[in-house]
Amino acid sequence: MNSENKDILVLGIESSCDETAAAVIKNGREILSNVIYSQIDLHTLYGGVVPEIASRKHIDKINQVIEEALKKANVTLKDIDAIAVTYGPGLVGALLVGVAEAKAIAFATGIPLVGVHHIEGHICANYLANAQLEPPFMCLVVSGGHTHLVNVKDYGVYEILGRTFDDAAGEAFDKVARAIGLGYPGGPKIDKVSNEGNPEAIPFPRAKVGESGYDFSFSGLKSAVLNYLNSCEMKGEEVNRADVAASFQQAVIDVLVGHSMDALEKYEVKKFAIAGGVASNSHLRAAFEEACEKRGVEFFLPPPILCTDNAAMIGCAGYYEFINGVRSGYDLNAVPNLRLGER
Repeated sequence: MNSENKDILVLGIESSCDETAAAVIKNGREILSNVIYSQIDLHTLYGGVVPEIASRKHIDKINQVIEEALKKANVTLKDIDAIAVTYGPGLVGALLVGVAEAKAIAFATGIPLVGVHHIEGHICANYLANAQLEPPFMCLVVSGGHTHLVNVKDYGVYEILGRTFDDAAGEAFDKVARAIGLGYPGGPKIDKVSNEGNPEAIPFPRAKVGESGYDFSFSGLKSAVLNYLNSCEMKGEEVNRADVAASFQQAVIDVLVGHSMDALEKYEVKKFAIAGGVASNSHLRAAFEEACEKRGVEFFLPPPILCTDNAAMIGCAGYYEFINGVRSGYDLNAVPNLRLGER
């Protein structure tokens, strides 16, 4: 899509939650650097992300992370063609740090600025991991804050088929992990302990939202797990944490896979991708691989490092927006509840 045959370098900046990240992306597909400073150890002390602490840490680290990304890519700001930054959705204070930094650099250097939607970034992580992937395809974005089933019609053109009405899948993982004493972050810990449990031990519910075939709801499932734990405590029954984790996880997987496969069949799409932090879950990846293979659907997934929040995916999304003529002004602001497709 780069008609001038000139390499385009994009500096990506991501600070929507608790990762301070910067990356340099070449022509939208090649990662020259991808630097991530994770605050996970700090927030583990509090059992989850504390927004004010996250914002302060971003301020401390963002200059260092950008400098390291440029150094690892062996480039300077003079080589950068565009600056891409996440401006929503996310934690407003955290977003503001990245947006202010990107605007300051753009203003000082004259480099074009491109605001990027965080979920679009997650979708674009698949382009970095799979050189042959081109739209159209369908993508399920599952993370701590988002559960979206998206029909990717073209670069930057999205149709949201389904979204969560309450808890995101990753949020439910964290809450259930806390309830059964696994602690934070819940996703990786439930994934691991589930290997020792029976996914059919406890019949937790699979939610359906009204007449919609593609929307999600996980608050009822979370409540069912809490009710089960309370019931066991009242009866003096011992709780098998591995069985609870495995049964809960299977209920989430069944809904995610079921809705996605129904949409694939209805829209007759033959390419499917997953993205977001929960896409690192080994059981979910295996379930989608099996379901897609059974239907003759090509399955794409990023490596775990590109599933969690990172700036490489933002640089990739920014590249496609940039070559499509999208530019942001110096009035770009953080939009914590930004919807996909809005500008």
